[in-house]
Amino acid sequence: MVSVALEVTCSLVAWLVLYTCFCYQNKHRSCEWSCRLVTLLHGLVVTCLSAYVALLDGPWPLTHAGSPNTSLQTHVLSLTLGYFIFDLGWCLYFQTEGDLMLFHHILSICGMTMVLGLGKSATEVNAVVFVSEITNPLLQARWFLREMGRYHTFLGEVVDFFFVFLFLVLRIGGGAFIMHAMVTSPHPSWLLKAGGLAMYIVSLGFMVEICCFARRKMLKKYHSWSSLRSVNAPLKTNGHLAAH
Repeated sequence: MVSVALEVTCSLVAWLVLYTCFCYQNKHRSCEWSCRLVTLLHGLVVTCLSAYVALLDGPWPLTHAGSPNTSLQTHVLSLTLGYFIFDLGWCLYFQTEGDLMLFHHILSICGMTMVLGLGKSATEVNAVVFVSEITNPLLQARWFLREMGRYHTFLGEVVDFFFVFLFLVLRIGGGAFIMHAMVTSPHPSWLLKAGGLAMYIVSLGFMVEICCFARRKMLKKYHSWSSLRSVNAPLKTNGHLAAH
């Protein structure tokens, strides 16, 4: 347990040092710019690591929920836990996030701490990390595109599409399978099961926000297309095309 605590502490210090370096290199930018660079890097690294652990290294999370933690699972969760502690502290200090995101961070920290302390259930929690973090790089890409004035471009449309698609398919769809495996298995702690359900409810809350965003965007595009079509359509006079 001492070694795990040391590993989490080293992870926290590493993210803090990285954030400090980004702030030093981007003095002309806001603190949020540097924090989101850290978040982007964490999302890319942890997505790859958790995908390898869940899909290749094993054990399979849908059949081995509640199994003992492997050393690689412990390393990945320690790295992620250190990041979430850093990001929660940053969000509380700068007060940039709403209650739903703060609740998500607190649940994540509590869940990973419990799993590392118990020495089991990292299998399903690592899978949750994978389906949750895979959309994070796209979320940060949207923010950076908006800051650079390139959000309303084809690239912004591609990023938005894949963000919504991956969120619905993996975080909501895949997350449902993981939650079912966790709840129906007799091995995970009941407290961890409750935390997992709470985390999934938070994801559903995010889904509502994303669906509202997608609806607004589609309506805006439809109205824009309709206006453009009406402007380009040739005018008619007494049933005949108006002369140009």
